[in-house]
Amino acid sequence: MPLVVVAALIALGSSGPAPAARVRVAPTQKLAVLLVAHGARSAPSLRARLLEVVQPRRPLTGEQTALPVIGRARGPQGAVWLHVRLPGRPNGLTGWIRKRGTHARTTGWAVVVDLARRQVSVYQWGHEVRAFLAVVGQPSTPTPHGDFFVEESLRIIPGAAGAPYALALSARSTVYQEFDGGPGQIAMHGIYGIGGRPGTAASHGCIRVDSGDMAWLGSRIGPGVPIIVVA
Repeated sequence: MPLVVVAALIALGSSGPAPAARVRVAPTQKLAVLLVAHGARSAPSLRARLLEVVQPRRPLTGEQTALPVIGRARGPQGAVWLHVRLPGRPNGLTGWIRKRGTHARTTGWAVVVDLARRQVSVYQWGHEVRAFLAVVGQPSTPTPHGDFFVEESLRIIPGAAGAPYALALSARSTVYQEFDGGPGQIAMHGIYGIGGRPGTAASHGCIRVDSGDMAWLGSRIGPGVPIIVVA
């Protein structure tokens, strides 16, 4: 994978801990894996406004696109539509896609990023299984908060900045419309070759974690997994 692409993700990427945020994590999340390109619309109808066209493969890795499903409905002609979270701007965008041309999948993983505590908590089947400190966005370039998901997982070659993994998220920077040739996409990645002390706010918006913790994350967390970022 071209290192310039990884670098663009990584580049978007202090005081004592604050009280932990109260977050309810569902035990499972249904996903729609796209088999073909889908037009995401503002309502479950082909006549509704087109929000964006979502491709079946992610641009950096070629992995299949997996979108979290948050609802479903029948359209005017009886077709089944899925209400899904969408990648890109604005943050938190949702839309409706046709169920036809998708494959159903379920994940038991979820990740909560607590910006106040600068902590990442990993859940499986609704139970916290691991937690560790992270570097989050500094006040001038904050990590956006909201409900996001992993778009794709990039394995970074040993010795390269951000190794061993970067999880490219559906979140986008609220400061940078473009950064180092990329779309201002937020990622979670290792601190190798970049620096930063976990437990501080020092990044351009990305979430940096210790290399060992990132290796554990990258081997388990894949496309579609919910990422809940709380302020």
